[in-house]
Amino acid sequence: MTGRVIAISGIDTGIGKTYVTGLLAKALLDAGKRVITQKIVQTGCEGISEDILEHRRLMGIGVQEVDREGLSCPFVFHYPASPHLAARLEGREVDCKRIRRATEALQEQYDLVLLEGVGGLLVPLAGDLLFADYICEAGYPLLLVTGPRLGSISHTLLSIEACLKRGIQLQGVIYNAFQSTDALIADDTRETIRHYLLKEGFFVPLVDLQEGVFLQDGAGHLGL
Repeated sequence: MTGRVIAISGIDTGIGKTYVTGLLAKALLDAGKRVITQKIVQTGCEGISEDILEHRRLMGIGVQEVDREGLSCPFVFHYPASPHLAARLEGREVDCKRIRRATEALQEQYDLVLLEGVGGLLVPLAGDLLFADYICEAGYPLLLVTGPRLGSISHTLLSIEACLKRGIQLQGVIYNAFQSTDALIADDTRETIRHYLLKEGFFVPLVDLQEGVFLQDGAGHLGL
């Protein structure tokens, strides 16, 4: 029996999906689950993925053998850009079959693989392939990370439309209030997102994250 895969993406870069991924993995570890995180592609670093190292720090564990083997992040590129460009600058390309094989190898060892994307949901991985297309083809459910900053409503609704168009199963939305924001705007943004989720037929949990703490039982509430 192989483990489940849950994809984690954000409405944009810098919305906190690495932080959310690591915190969820920690909660699952504490609950006795065999869980590992994976980064689909890392740009802007060398060696072991910086985001994977941050996951391990948040999980309270050291670097794992699957990290050293490259299974937790099959592609690392030096230039800090979208994967398709970072790969091209090195005369390489992102091989999605290689990523899938790495994920399947992790599934053989763990109950749950949390697969973090790169940038936003529609970031191009290679050629005509976007991250949303990849998880759609793989059949992975999605956790979407958003927050209260200005522009979040539009970016979140566009991400919801992208899921609808592709038939992606939205497992839940995490409202990451890590940035200092006007409380009126933050509350309205949350409720507007909730309204449109219901309007579009996504009867999924919206989980609040404040100062590194899930205000609900994050993993449990999200069905992990």
